[in-house]
Amino acid sequence: MYLIDANVEDNTVKLTFYESSRNRLVEFKDETYKPYLMIPYPLSKQDEETTHSFQGEVEVVEKRDLFTDEVKEFAKVKFLSSFLVSKAIKRFEKFWENEIDFAHSYVYDHGLVFGATHVKMGNSFKPVLSFPENLRDKFETAFDSVKSSDQLKYNQLEHWFKLLHQPVPHIETKLPRTDGKINPENCYSAFMLSRIVNLPVPETYRSRSVSNSLKSMIYFYLRRNGVLIPTSRELRRGYEPHAVPGALTVTPKSGIYFNLVVTDFESLYPSCIDSYNLSYETVDCDHKSCTKNSVSEVGHHVCTKRRGFLSLLIGALKDLRIHWYKPLSQSKNKSAERKRQAETLASLLKLLTVSSYGVTVRIHGLSCPPLAESITGYGRYALKTTWEMAEKGGLHPVYGDTDSIFLENASSEEVEWLMKTVKEKLKLDLALEKHYSVCVLPKAKKAYFGIFKDGTADLKGLTAIKSNSPKFIQNVFQSCVKELSHVQNAQEYDLAKERIMAVVQKAIRNLKRGKARLEDLVYSVRLYHDPIEKLRQRNLPQPYQCVAQLTAAGKVVKRRDIVTFVKVRPFDFKGRRFTVKPVEHVRSVSEVNIGDYIRNLTTALNQTFEPMNIKFEAKSEKKISDWFQ
Repeated sequence: MYLIDANVEDNTVKLTFYESSRNRLVEFKDETYKPYLMIPYPLSKQDEETTHSFQGEVEVVEKRDLFTDEVKEFAKVKFLSSFLVSKAIKRFEKFWENEIDFAHSYVYDHGLVFGATHVKMGNSFKPVLSFPENLRDKFETAFDSVKSSDQLKYNQLEHWFKLLHQPVPHIETKLPRTDGKINPENCYSAFMLSRIVNLPVPETYRSRSVSNSLKSMIYFYLRRNGVLIPTSRELRRGYEPHAVPGALTVTPKSGIYFNLVVTDFESLYPSCIDSYNLSYETVDCDHKSCTKNSVSEVGHHVCTKRRGFLSLLIGALKDLRIHWYKPLSQSKNKSAERKRQAETLASLLKLLTVSSYGVTVRIHGLSCPPLAESITGYGRYALKTTWEMAEKGGLHPVYGDTDSIFLENASSEEVEWLMKTVKEKLKLDLALEKHYSVCVLPKAKKAYFGIFKDGTADLKGLTAIKSNSPKFIQNVFQSCVKELSHVQNAQEYDLAKERIMAVVQKAIRNLKRGKARLEDLVYSVRLYHDPIEKLRQRNLPQPYQCVAQLTAAGKVVKRRDIVTFVKVRPFDFKGRRFTVKPVEHVRSVSEVNIGDYIRNLTTALNQTFEPMNIKFEAKSEKKISDWFQ
């Protein structure tokens, strides 16, 4: 039977299982489990009085302190109902684990796993955690190095592997807390996510909330290993949430490059968490000897004596994705169905791992500024150090951004050397991500385009291709890029520049002769300010000039709406000077401000083509010359 759901009714825990052989839901109720919270032991006088007043039952239990790793005694105070817990909590001096859902707490304490198969043993259930025999040897081979160097992470890998290789039932009945017919693909994803993070299937079917998923994964791991779950304040290590310095971007060496290789760190932040042992309890630990293991530039240090629990969890997720499911999704020897399932799993694992940094910045119950700062600190250190390694090794890095380094004219042997060196010295995986035959790097960061060897273009962050740019500008830009699609050397490049000149000259002639289609001159902009407040201003940005005219015509426009307009010759509208009209108010191309579009076109193209020593100028005369230097 598959554990599907758990909830509480009249202080009774109700588990819902799916019995696939009979296609039915089966319920099991447990009236003996009581909601509880943890308080210090021995009890203070105030805590004794509070416990007595609310009919609490005290059980002394041993728990490990996450931060000191010491085993301590705590009072587990059980109550007759969750209502009494919420009332009593206001009077306890200190308490833990009050934020965990009652039904989820039951599942954690009994070692159950949502989405997994279970067997009934008397009045209890036990998850089936058998190893697929046909995959045991392959699994041990794939993760042999982990087993020999990191037994804790290997144990977690094995735990998840056993769960994820259980079949997913074909459910033909309605699941609790879901509407309508069950979609098989969504059902597969929901079951897999439930097994990884231990959340009810209806929750993972309806939502992919990463913060809830990571919280549940963390709570279950700590509870299963007898660790007291810290409060949100304790996890923050005394800090309040605040802005964290982000990734490093190295200013590009502007120019045009032939045979440009892009290397990319595999899951940089998750890899830093894993490789550098970053976790809530390991960053700024209390061991004096660990202070020497400092994080570059951020003023924190990392424990060298204990394996951080978050580090091994994220590391296990990352390893499963990179070394098992990602290769499986690309295998030529597997069926389309098996590859699709592997791709789904790889995507889920990626979602969890790449989100592991973000939740430490801002999510209640998971945020920890020192941890977040250490993650990005190691990320910047990795990029900077790899850049320096490349230069010392005779390679020519020309641009670096977050987790990528662009190498000019690097041979396969040089790239292999760099990847091997990074693995040895930084314990991170660097991979060949892209290989451009031609790449243009403007002066601006995070904006470039490259041409792959098959002639297709890869465009990143350029003004000309922004979604709100008119199709006319986008089409001209695409035509210019197309002229570079087969360039392999400097001679072909010079000829391509002449063809680009001809493309732009023709486009501007068409603009001036009124041959451009009106629908290709439309700007589309989403409104990020309240239109009512914005319209009170004297000088309006062009999108709100459009709003003013639409409102006057009786149309209701709200924040987050998208408005479409055309740039026209200046005109007066209710005492204001406007330069745009809503597209539906423009009667013909003759109203269009051609000079404005030419300026917009040349500005957008200059951002991209200036590194190629191409300079566009918007001139009022019909003759166009001296555009190219």
